[in-house]
Amino acid sequence: MADSAFFCTLSHEGVLAVRGADAGKFLQGQLTCNINYLSDTRASLGARCTQKGRMQSSFRILFEGDGVLLAMASELLEPQLADLKKYAVFSKSKLTDESAAWVRFGLEHADAALASLGLDLPAETDSLVRHEGLIAIRVSADRAELWAPAAQADGVKAQLAAQLREGELNQWLLGQIRAGIGQVMPATRELFIPQMLNLQAVGGVSFKKGCYTGQEIVARMQYLGKLKRRLYRVQLDGGELPEPGTALFAPSHNSSIGEVVLAARGEEKIELLAVLQAEAAEEGDVHLGALEGPALQVLDLPYELDRDREIQR
Repeated sequence: MADSAFFCTLSHEGVLAVRGADAGKFLQGQLTCNINYLSDTRASLGARCTQKGRMQSSFRILFEGDGVLLAMASELLEPQLADLKKYAVFSKSKLTDESAAWVRFGLEHADAALASLGLDLPAETDSLVRHEGLIAIRVSADRAELWAPAAQADGVKAQLAAQLREGELNQWLLGQIRAGIGQVMPATRELFIPQMLNLQAVGGVSFKKGCYTGQEIVARMQYLGKLKRRLYRVQLDGGELPEPGTALFAPSHNSSIGEVVLAARGEEKIELLAVLQAEAAEEGDVHLGALEGPALQVLDLPYELDRDREIQR
């Protein structure tokens, strides 16, 4: 495991802050996750949807100080802030971009390095610990995020570098893909409902919290609908790294049967998360970009979809 341990700066994401007396109450009516499940020791995944249940953003969310922080793709911050502010007019909450206030690191197989910083992070996914302004979050097995206030970031990075190899963002994204955690990117904004990214299977959707924007569509799909497209992990032999939103095709269908969600280079092949029509994925003949494009091979995810378990959240 020592050779695979590394850290990198999560430069691809920013931080949206919602602060004030009504921050939690306001967000409870806006997000797919249950704010009441957050605590000083627990974070969550979540999403913000349109009225039609399409995801404007997906994020990791946690309590901090007098409010809540949401980490999401940097390019989504401005449009997400603009949309949420329209609904926050009568709420005692303030929405701002706090990206400059935080430096976030991704760590893999690096619990000893966290412990040296006073952060004894439990193995359970979504666990959170704090020490002297630092925040560590377990995001999947052997992977953690470390949030540092900007003023402490250089010192923290030096301490990490003394113990760990500094890797590239690609390595972190590869771990995210292997954990089966999808993410909304600029090219896929308002394209997917949460279940298409398996968000309900990784704790990002609550079916017990009551109303929120897009809730009717999301709940109807869970209880009454048959999900025709969902997230798969796939790989291809090589070539250019496909961008999020790249269309996928199958000979049995006349039009696109899915889109790339996230891609990264593995040790030998390119690995991806992709939303695919289940029927086409099961047939196993899926191609990137065009019917004549590179063939994709479906891989296993580290979790199973279980409707009965998912609706207990």
